[in-house]
Amino acid sequence: MTHPFQPPEVDSEGLRKRAVEALTTARARTDLLTSCVDDGELISQHSPLMSPLVWDLAHIGNQEEQWLLRNVAGRQAMRPEIDSVYDAFEHPRAERPTLPLLAPAEARSYAADVRGRALDVLEHSALDGGGPLMGAAFAFGMIAQHEQQHDETMLITHQLRRGPAALHAPPPPSVPAHAVPSAAEVLVPGGPFTMGTSVEPWALDNERPAHATFVPPFLLDTAPVSNAAYLRFIEDGGYREPRWWAAPGWDLVRTHGLNAPLFWRHEGGQWVRRHFGVTEPVPLDEPVLHVSWYEADAYARWAGRRLPSEAEWEKAARFDPVSGRSMRYPWGDADPTPERANLGQRHLRPAPVGAYPGGESPLGVRQLVGDVWEWTSSDFLPYPGFAPFPYREYSAVFFGPAHKVLRGGSFAVDAVACRGTFRNWDLPVRRQIFAGFRTARDLTEGDL
Repeated sequence: MTHPFQPPEVDSEGLRKRAVEALTTARARTDLLTSCVDDGELISQHSPLMSPLVWDLAHIGNQEEQWLLRNVAGRQAMRPEIDSVYDAFEHPRAERPTLPLLAPAEARSYAADVRGRALDVLEHSALDGGGPLMGAAFAFGMIAQHEQQHDETMLITHQLRRGPAALHAPPPPSVPAHAVPSAAEVLVPGGPFTMGTSVEPWALDNERPAHATFVPPFLLDTAPVSNAAYLRFIEDGGYREPRWWAAPGWDLVRTHGLNAPLFWRHEGGQWVRRHFGVTEPVPLDEPVLHVSWYEADAYARWAGRRLPSEAEWEKAARFDPVSGRSMRYPWGDADPTPERANLGQRHLRPAPVGAYPGGESPLGVRQLVGDVWEWTSSDFLPYPGFAPFPYREYSAVFFGPAHKVLRGGSFAVDAVACRGTFRNWDLPVRRQIFAGFRTARDLTEGDL
């Protein structure tokens, strides 16, 4: 049987160029996120849910050193004494400010030194052999994805920090008048499809291997649930009615007095929210953001619907009913572009629901990639034939009912860390992440 990480035949020079671009793009974002505030902000912990920004910066460099310089190139460790400090499994986020962290200038210097050496390794490495870690430049793609994931984490920290705005970006595009979706929901046909991947060069272990999955027919929202729709749930007493909530979610509502998504508050007769240091009226046409899995599930129950399963989500995002094959993205196999999806922190907010007609799937579903991570009903579990790679702690230690799967990617994640097969996961209580949702329902006699 083919190992899930058997390197595919690839264009080595094309992958080398892609790896350089991915690493460079990630570092440019890291530099912006850590240079737009002063050193005092970098070393502060803005929430016990998050690390100080300076920890993320040095952790990025340390992971790059360990994988690209030590594992790939076989070089001696540069700073072995800091490995424990920047081990995410050894130290929970709440205690990281107490560690002997590198100062901001030293962290920047260390990360830059590692990057210079890593690019030298990439330039002189063969990418068509050397096993799964080097084949298809996987290790370099993994590190670029790791850094972009921390860029999203650091953007969450920026959202949680108090004080004036430190980041600025243009607004996302509106929905063209001629391209407003014609239906609120679409039919996803039943039948088998290929879920996961065995050929995407930089796909991570939990995305592999490709396998046939059967999904019954169902109806899915054309776009993510909007703030306006979620506001109707609030105004109908959604946070006061226990019948909509799973028991742990209702406990969360009562314990913390929840009455709206995180960062919302009722002020002056209207709902406003704090968004990257600016207080603004809640934008009714945007997808709802900063809701936990329990809130998404409660809304779906209130609406007489449900959250889609992970398999349902992926079929809606990848299945082409004409060819019967699974595509890389909703729009096809081509990489994301600004016309197809809201990614890469270009806009710092979701686009209005129904935006990006260029990213529509063959079934007519929009915004499946970008804008907001979408909660699904599924627990985070391994696929049939799963093999941990390159280390068990990336995915395997999280498998089980404690974590729920999110799909699609938010405006905060870069395209390198976002695919039709990409799986994110988190605890169902999480609200600080850039997560929203869409709903589904089973077919009834009236739909036939």
